Amino acid sequence: MRDIAFGQYYPAKSFVHNMDPRVKILLSIAYIVAVFLVAPFHYLGFAACLLFVIIATLFSKVPFLRILKSIKAVLFFVILSAVLQIFFNTNGNLLWSWGIIKITDEGLFNAGFIVARITLIVMGASLLTFTTTPVELADGIESLMYPLKFIKFPVHDFALVMSIALRFIPTLIEETDRIIKAQKARGADFESGNIFRRAKALIPVLIPLLISSLRRADELADAMDARCYSGSDKRTRYKKMKITYRDVLGFLVVAGLITGVVFLNKFYILITVL
Repeated sequence: MRDIAFGQYYPAKSFVHNMDPRVKILLSIAYIVAVFLVAPFHYLGFAACLLFVIIATLFSKVPFLRILKSIKAVLFFVILSAVLQIFFNTNGNLLWSWGIIKITDEGLFNAGFIVARITLIVMGASLLTFTTTPVELADGIESLMYPLKFIKFPVHDFALVMSIALRFIPTLIEETDRIIKAQKARGADFESGNIFRRAKALIPVLIPLLISSLRRADELADAMDARCYSGSDKRTRYKKMKITYRDVLGFLVVAGLITGVVFLNKFYILITVL
């Protein structure tokens, strides 16, 4: 659970850390678009996206191993997606069969394609949360959603809720770890038995965690009331966000990535036709 990257910030002084949070959010969205633009079975586009993540990680001074560990948070989803493609995609040349189970070459290619796509998206999103504090993320989202104020959408309240949620993710992880250790000290077993037995063993963890979360929420609400907090639009900011040369360079690099992926797709189609 400590490998969940969302909401966890890696403090450092780097090129990526000093970028405007609004720009980093937009660049992350553009990067995800580039990953989805990769043509099926065309792994050169994925190689370009992976190279971009590696270079961005080097400029962020975040250990690449921590970026890879963040994949553990969605490992079950990745494995499930791969298994579904391998055993239920019957198109292509048959490689192995046993009863109703059939494995084809196209199923294997689709499984690898989906695993690569999910992995690259998670790595890019993890890099965003590692280099941006929850407060900066909330401020950036609020600034990007400013036009919605004209249709009476509570932009500030929405950003505040997101900021609090991201801030408490590491706290809830530590609380869960503490409860699990306390239950193990009392003889609870979370590692043996089938999946249903393990799920049933988590009930003594979920109930105290829910009660603790509600108590923390109530204490936070009292603290905000005691400090006369109000979600007014006239509130000022301690740090002003501004665009610098780092953000312009980031836009150019991501634009080059998208252009390169599109070019590689066209090149792949041309080679396939020939």
